[in-house]
Amino acid sequence: MPQAFDTTLELKDGALSGPWRMPRQMLAEQSYDSHASIHDDATAQKLGFKGGTIEGPTHFSQFVPLCVGLWGTRWLEQGCISAHYRNPCYEGEKVRAFVATPAEGATQTTIWMQRDDGTEILRGTASIGEGNAPSALAQRLTELAPLEKAVILRDIKVGMRTRRIAVRMDMNQKMGDLYPFSLADKLKVITEPSPWYTETGAQTAPWKRPAIPLEMISVLCGYAKSADPLPVRGPAVGLFADQEIRLIKGPLFANEPYELDTEVVFLSGSRRTESMWLRTQVYAPGGQEVLASMLLNVASLKDSYANYAGEEKTLYGAGAGK
Repeated sequence: MPQAFDTTLELKDGALSGPWRMPRQMLAEQSYDSHASIHDDATAQKLGFKGGTIEGPTHFSQFVPLCVGLWGTRWLEQGCISAHYRNPCYEGEKVRAFVATPAEGATQTTIWMQRDDGTEILRGTASIGEGNAPSALAQRLTELAPLEKAVILRDIKVGMRTRRIAVRMDMNQKMGDLYPFSLADKLKVITEPSPWYTETGAQTAPWKRPAIPLEMISVLCGYAKSADPLPVRGPAVGLFADQEIRLIKGPLFANEPYELDTEVVFLSGSRRTESMWLRTQVYAPGGQEVLASMLLNVASLKDSYANYAGEEKTLYGAGAGK
C-alpha cells in the first residue's frame, strides 16, 4: 500500500523524531472579534511578543508521521495529540518534533517540540484508541484552580453550550475571518505533506477521500466561534494555551458535511490571563455519535483588555488585583 508520508524519521536516545522544519505563519490577516489577533505583528509586539506567533496546532502536523510510524495508519482514525503550549514560535524559526518510544504494546506516550536553540515549544501526550491513562490536558485540568473574580469572562459559565452548527471544509473554502486561507492554501505550505490530503492522491488512501490534516481540524472546530459566539467581554486578544485534538471515528474528510457544538468545560486563570476551556465535538449531520473532538484553552490576555484593572476594582473591590 502507498505510504501516507515520506517524512524521514530518526530513532535516537529513546525518542523518535522528524526533520527540522520552519512552519509558516498564515494568520497575519486574521480578524478576531473584529480586531487584529496575536498573529498580527503590531498587536503581538504591543503585548510583549517578538512578533506574530505561529498558531499552535500548526505544530501538530510534525507529530503525525511520527505517530503513524509508531502505530500505523490506524492512528489517522483514532489518534490523539494533547499538548500544553510552553513558548511561542515565530516564522523563520526551526523546530523539531519528538515522540518518546513507547513500551511494546503501549498506546500512549510523551511528546515534545524544541526550537533549534533548545527552547521547548510544547509538551504533552500522543495516544491511539480508548482506555489510556489521562491525556496531558485531562491531567492538567485536575491540577488547575477554578477562575475567581473574572472580568473578561464574567458572563461565561461552565456548562454553556453553543447550538449545533453545520460545517464543512471544501478545498478552496475560507473559514471566515478567523482563518483567512483555504485548505488548498495550507496544503501548499504544510510541514508534512501527504498525498492522502489531496483529491487525487486520496485514491491511494484506505478511505478513497481526502483527509483533513490534524492541524486543520482545529480550523474546522474554530468555525463555531464565529457562527455562535459565547459572551466573552472584549475586545481582548486571546491565544491558544493548551489544545487536544482527538479522532474517534476518523479521519474527517474534506468536501463533506459535519455538525459540531462547543461546551465550556472549565475556567481558569493566571497572573496575565483568563482562560476558557472549550470542548468541541464533531458529528455526522443529524447524528449523535462523536467522530472527533477538540479541547482548547483560549487564554485572554488581561493587558489587551481596556481598563481591566478599573473594571476589576468596580466588580470586586479595591484589593481585587493584589
